Amino acid sequence: MNIKVGVSNRHIHLCKEDYEFFFGNIEFTKFKDLSQNGEFASNLLVTIKTEKNEIKNVRIIGPLRKHSQVEISKTDSYKLGINPPIRMSRDFNGAVDVTLKYLDKEKVIKNSCIIANRHLHVNSSDLKKFNMFDGKKVRVKILGDRGGILDNIIVKSQDNYNLELHLDTDEANAFNLKNGDEVILLGDEE
Repeated sequence: MNIKVGVSNRHIHLCKEDYEFFFGNIEFTKFKDLSQNGEFASNLLVTIKTEKNEIKNVRIIGPLRKHSQVEISKTDSYKLGINPPIRMSRDFNGAVDVTLKYLDKEKVIKNSCIIANRHLHVNSSDLKKFNMFDGKKVRVKILGDRGGILDNIIVKSQDNYNLELHLDTDEANAFNLKNGDEVILLGDEE
């Protein structure tokens, strides 16, 4: 079965409290819809700052969440001089503190920064059809000049998800993949 790829660049999810700290009453407006239903890239950009360095123009993703989350790549972590854990979204075990900056406002966002684990979005209603369950690990085959096998892909399901493999920019670049490319689902991890 072919699966579409979605490449995820560094981005930030904010909770209501942090959103209001930085933006007050500024409307949370869409720059564009994302591939997963209800999720969008906003028009708002902030800076991620550490003692070593900073990365400017990092996009805020909506909608708001219960806990702020900063997702970066391993390459970004070298630039920032931090070592966040590889985690699934909303798993903050060992997550790193980073400072966010917008105009003249700065705030340390505690226990927030992770490198997102590669994952396969699956609609809850399709789990049985694909012989999957939330948290299952699967493998894919990538064709092309930099092809290979990618394992340790965690199935992530919700009622509003569309079938799509999410990789960060480091992973996608290693296999010469871009948004919309397809990979072949091999099934369970051996």
